[in-house]
Amino acid sequence: MVKHGVDFPPFEEFADPLFMAELAYEAEQAGWDGVFTWDHVWLGMKEPFADPWVALSAVAMRTERVRIGAMVTPLARRRPWQVARATVSLDHLSDGRLIFGAGLGSPPDAEFGVFGEETDSKVRARKLDEGLDVLAGLWSGEAFSYEGEEYRIDDVTFLPKPVQEPRIPVWVGGQWPNRAPFRRAARWDGAFPTSNDGNTPITPDILRDVGDYVGAHRTSDGPYDMVAGVENPMDDPSEVADRIDALEEAGLTWAIYSFGSWNGTMEGTRERIRQGPPR
Repeated sequence: MVKHGVDFPPFEEFADPLFMAELAYEAEQAGWDGVFTWDHVWLGMKEPFADPWVALSAVAMRTERVRIGAMVTPLARRRPWQVARATVSLDHLSDGRLIFGAGLGSPPDAEFGVFGEETDSKVRARKLDEGLDVLAGLWSGEAFSYEGEEYRIDDVTFLPKPVQEPRIPVWVGGQWPNRAPFRRAARWDGAFPTSNDGNTPITPDILRDVGDYVGAHRTSDGPYDMVAGVENPMDDPSEVADRIDALEEAGLTWAIYSFGSWNGTMEGTRERIRQGPPR
């Protein structure tokens, strides 16, 4: 059965971690399965922003059941050992409910270039791949060393381990039909495809193509999630039910519904959340 998650931006009214936590509580009470936010630092906007890890910590303290995470973290602009500490702490705080979303990050100018960070996609992709390997090694709780082009670690042991076994699940985002992000996703626990323009919905045919491509590159037969952002009708949630059914037939396991100023008022957002997912 498809799980349903709400997705809040970290800016505007949502920049208050306590407010985001209150919305998360309402979402959990209404039967949603996940509460997610974005990992951005500026986006060229003169708006208040929240740090996603602080906001998710507040969400973890206000909820008991929903899965939580940032969709997605541009790992190339964070030091992976610091991310390892933050994610394990949050995994413990939430009693094993964290999902780690990772991706290349966009737009590169507003998220990387203005801060003097690397904008070249090949370099950022290498940092992402190595960073994920470093995270997995540090999450293991065992002595870990690493020698890559971007990162080097000399015999360190990080404790505690995550609550989740064998580790915190990793979803990898990418723009389809670019293939490289989904070869990367095949190594982990889930794929989160978006369209190249960021606005075109993921159709069942696209999701099926992504699933086939990921499946051809998988080396493990463990559980795997196919995640997609879906249309979020604010007036009548049942409008999307048939589309969710079609996506489920194509392999969808998580449907993510975004909320923000682009789809109505905050009163409308809260009312829609309280209606619950279109079961």
